[in-house]
Amino acid sequence: MGGGGRGVPDGIELDVAAPLLCAGITTYSPLRHWGAGPGKRVAVIGLGGLGHMAVKLAHAMGAEVTVLSQSLKKREDGLRLGADHYHATSDEATFTELAGSFDLIVNTVSAKIDLDAYLRLLAVDGTLVNVGAPEDPLSVHAFSLIPARRSFAGSMIGGIAETQEMLDFCAEHGLGAEIEVIPAEKINEAYERVLASDVRYRFVIDASTF
Repeated sequence: MGGGGRGVPDGIELDVAAPLLCAGITTYSPLRHWGAGPGKRVAVIGLGGLGHMAVKLAHAMGAEVTVLSQSLKKREDGLRLGADHYHATSDEATFTELAGSFDLIVNTVSAKIDLDAYLRLLAVDGTLVNVGAPEDPLSVHAFSLIPARRSFAGSMIGGIAETQEMLDFCAEHGLGAEIEVIPAEKINEAYERVLASDVRYRFVIDASTF
């Protein structure tokens, strides 16, 4: 694929490009749209298949990046991937300490979260954008938005032109998804590992093993 016939840039292998076309564009699009860059404070909720790319991309764009994860067990990974700060959301003190801190929060998890608690982490005019897709409805209290002119938004994927822009950006900055290549016979095992959150951070199936 590509914009204007360009496709995958030189320097990106296909097994790396394939996850970028999913996790990469899903997180690149909101980061670019809401202006992640120098002087911007960006938080990423969740360090999984989407979250780890959001951290890499936001860091490469020049933003100050914070990971908000349920625990600190992936802290070392988060800092290696480009996060400046890493906080556990299971610690209630996190929400007091970081109140009003962020210009943009990208929520990559598909679990139901307390949106009001996370919205209060936004600065004036800040935006929380949801790219995760929880099954249950999410509710928001109006006063989590009104006093600081905060916004709650959603984002899915970009079009062909933006996907090409993302691929070019990743090639320029040497970015790729953290992948584990698996044979076809391990698909069921991989699915169980996904359910157990035991993935770092995307599975790629070796098509030659089908």
